[in-house]
Amino acid sequence: MTEETGADERLAARTLGEAGPRVVFVHGLFGQGKNWTTIAKGLADGHRVTLLDLPNHGHSPWTERVDYLDMAELVAEELSSFGEPVTLVGHSMGGKVAMQLALRRPELLRALVVVDIAPVEYPLQGGRTDDADEEASPFEEFIAAMRAVDLESLKTRDEADAALKAAVPSRMVRSFLLQSLVREGVGADGGWRWRLNLDLLARDLGELRRFPDPPPGATYDGPVLWIAGANSHYVLPRDRERMDELFPAARLVRIKNAGHWVHSEQPEIFLETLRRFLDAVE
Repeated sequence: MTEETGADERLAARTLGEAGPRVVFVHGLFGQGKNWTTIAKGLADGHRVTLLDLPNHGHSPWTERVDYLDMAELVAEELSSFGEPVTLVGHSMGGKVAMQLALRRPELLRALVVVDIAPVEYPLQGGRTDDADEEASPFEEFIAAMRAVDLESLKTRDEADAALKAAVPSRMVRSFLLQSLVREGVGADGGWRWRLNLDLLARDLGELRRFPDPPPGATYDGPVLWIAGANSHYVLPRDRERMDELFPAARLVRIKNAGHWVHSEQPEIFLETLRRFLDAVE
């Protein structure tokens, strides 16, 4: 595995695999490239798999604002450096970044995979359906809970886990969020910090629910695979029209027994679905 971090404004990236077509993963809100490690290892025998950290996440630089077009531009710079088109895989917020990039810089892509997000605006509060069991978007509560953790008096990761429990009942989601809580230094000098720019993400959360208008008439005509969780409401039947309009070659697969974090909830089926698509496009 190689670490590839360049100048300050470059995104943090690491690559698994020595040879083969390149696949690039872009994580969702509160994530980081390493969330994709299991999937990347499953592909690395025949691919070079690059895991990016988006701005304000992981090891990437913090910025003054949250903006999809800025993020798409930074990812495009990374893709340009490879000198060959890639298959770009994006989940949630990262899926929106990937779609924006595909619509603006299609020459950088061989294919696109969008995971559990649609090219639409999402409500800031409440759900998208009348279903009482709908998996809501509690991102505001997640940020509040992370900001409320007392990092000064924190001794162990388990204490942080307990502090998040009320706002984040799912153990899987808590362990995902806690991947961004890091300890620096040792012993009495060891302090905890979030790798996430929580203040900025809280301020600009409204921006993240949007999907900026693509350039007039823009479409991405290359192969597109949409992977959605069957239990998730992020991709609804009514979204299909807009998806087909912008991505005319899109194919949608719903994975059973999976919600919004499809690749964490059903990793084997996710990997198999992705492999089949890569075999077809390569």
